[in-house]
Amino acid sequence: MSQTFAEVVENVKQLSPAEKEELQELLRKYLIEERRAEILQNHQAGLEELREGKIAFSSGVDNLKEQLSHD
Repeated sequence: MSQTFAEVVENVKQLSPAEKEELQELLRKYLIEERRAEILQNHQAGLEELREGKIAFSSGVDNLKEQLSHD
């Protein structure tokens, strides 16, 4: 059974303070896990672009400015 966001919020209001704190901690952990997965996905995409020669690294500021001006 699916609940609307408003129903979930109303259900959370009915929880005890300890349950709300536990839920808050769980949500914090879930958000961290999602962000880590996003970072990993971006890293893997970057590695793939590097392998395909779509990106290049530069150690000089002038070279970097030149590369950026062509994009």
